[in-house]
Amino acid sequence: MAALDRVKVLVLGDSGVGKSSLVHLLCHNQVLGNPSWTVGCSVDVRIHDYKEGTPEEKTYYIELWDVGGSVGSATSVKSTRAVFYNSLNGIILVHDLTNKKSSQNLYRWSLEALNRDVAPTGVLVTNGDYDREQFADNQIPLLVIGTKLDQIPETKRNEVLTRTAFLAEDFNAEEINLDCTNPRYLAAGSSNAVKLSRFFDKTGGGGCIGALQHGQFVYHPQRTSDREEVLLKRWQSDSWLLGKKEIWRRNTEEPSL
Repeated sequence: MAALDRVKVLVLGDSGVGKSSLVHLLCHNQVLGNPSWTVGCSVDVRIHDYKEGTPEEKTYYIELWDVGGSVGSATSVKSTRAVFYNSLNGIILVHDLTNKKSSQNLYRWSLEALNRDVAPTGVLVTNGDYDREQFADNQIPLLVIGTKLDQIPETKRNEVLTRTAFLAEDFNAEEINLDCTNPRYLAAGSSNAVKLSRFFDKTGGGGCIGALQHGQFVYHPQRTSDREEVLLKRWQSDSWLLGKKEIWRRNTEEPSL
């Protein structure tokens, strides 16, 4: 079997919005039973079939880099996170639908990752005003995902979703709203699953970033597909940690560096 390419997708957002639960759901189609705070960055992987069912179909790894969500603007905080922002193919922006501030902070996260945050204070949103031209020439695919949909009262749901729709429009991105404790929101064939697949197609459409150098990455997949098991084991043997001790896989043994 030929070596598979990989793409790197950042998962960004404030602490507590549910990024780790989302990544676990995306990679394992299972609910994360005991989520904990991410320190540094946690990497998980899923298999994606690009343009499935067409002559252009190909399979590659989607590496989801769950970056710790401290919203500091200090130079030291940004420089620590900056190591994770290199050679990226896409960004998933995650916010808590019950927390308006987490939605506004997505502007800060996106500009930081795209290396366009030139304001030392990191204050990018004032009284809700935002210049969408900041993303006019962005070539990195973006996807906005709102979590904790189940916690919004039915009487307020329309108001909240209308507000977040404008948020996605600012980023020129599609949006998905879901409850990370319910896998049915990403069920095969659903509109959310179609949007997700379309986003992952975009991340690979501009060219993958190639295979990693040899090394070890501790990973324990929970899959039923024999094909995926084989591919994920190959990803494990071909991956390494780039010397960054901040990158580790939650709920596993200490990684070998």
